[in-house]
Amino acid sequence: MAKKLRDIMTASVECVTLKDNIYEVAVKMKENDVGVIPVVDEQQRCIGLITDRDIVIRSVAEKKPNSISVDDIMSKKLITAHPDMTAEDASHLMAREQIRRLPVVENDKLVGMVAMRDLATHRTTHDEAGYAIQEISETEGEHSQGSQFVQ
Repeated sequence: MAKKLRDIMTASVECVTLKDNIYEVAVKMKENDVGVIPVVDEQQRCIGLITDRDIVIRSVAEKKPNSISVDDIMSKKLITAHPDMTAEDASHLMAREQIRRLPVVENDKLVGMVAMRDLATHRTTHDEAGYAIQEISETEGEHSQGSQFVQ
């Protein structure tokens, strides 16, 4: 039986809101040892993602202050998954969209995150992760690898 994302996703996900600034995001990333944090609204709907790369490219490299809003640099184009999506389908989606992490959404609310490493660490999903990693790696140099996520 195919593994579902609900079986392998990280359910406890640290989030930020539009009220946060990038300094607060960077601190959360450091404290939680993560490179991406979902941005949610008051109803816990995922409205964007902010990555360590977003902070470096869209803020630090442009000499913006640490107090700028998350909204100014977050990635707003979202690619999301559903908890009942199979690991294989998620891997194909990640490969097609050239992404390494997927927010998992149910009833319009963020319920978890799945990363390429989650797929790779589960024996039944190893082949799917390998496929996605290969597809992402082969085209990584072909386009700018900004963070992109879609709904």
